[in-house]
Amino acid sequence: MRGRFFERKNTMHTLEASLGYTFHNRELLRAALYHSSYANEHRLCGISSNERLEFLGDAVLGLVTADDLFAKYPNLPEGDLTRIRAALVCEESLHEVAQSLHLGDYLQLGKGEEAGGGRRRPSILADAMESVFAAVYLDGGMEAARSLIHRVLLDKERPETVEERRRDFKTELQELVQRKPKQALHYEMVSATGPDHAKEFTFCVTLNGEVIGLGTGHSKKEAEQAAAKTALEQING
Repeated sequence: MRGRFFERKNTMHTLEASLGYTFHNRELLRAALYHSSYANEHRLCGISSNERLEFLGDAVLGLVTADDLFAKYPNLPEGDLTRIRAALVCEESLHEVAQSLHLGDYLQLGKGEEAGGGRRRPSILADAMESVFAAVYLDGGMEAARSLIHRVLLDKERPETVEERRRDFKTELQELVQRKPKQALHYEMVSATGPDHAKEFTFCVTLNGEVIGLGTGHSKKEAEQAAAKTALEQING
């Protein structure tokens, strides 16, 4: 059974054109677009979710990115390379790539996820992007996957964007606050919304009991970093 986006004959051709890659086995590309919500509703049709492909795609993306950074920055220590790689392959980065490819238009979602705006949800888009990387790897090998990852991600990232993503805003805020004695920073969760697979957390950071920043993210750590960033922007004016 095909979703409504597969009813148009040119859909797969259009996505392949955006990717710059033509599949030998197009079923791999279709499999990369089956969200778990859709797979659960169509289990009797033998459809599986893209979660296994996501697992493989994450590894392929990590290897390609590490290999690129290792060659590009021969003098950087392991810690710096790790932070840059994390910034390049983070959910925010993959979400942006998926948006540029209009990947959400091709996803197969369950009725509930569709109604809940899943087609635009950053975590779902980022996971699907990794699944597509895996599909290309399985279909055309590592060089095909490497070419795609460079084309849509690594060769497009601006250094200043990567630098901001790798910053540790919590540490920066802590160091700034500690310049004065008897300053107390505290992070507190304000809310947690959404289903378990797509939680969104909101945290506040207080200084001596006064809220100085709010931030949201798809993990508690990400939300705390966002709150710290907001606080730094407020303090620094």
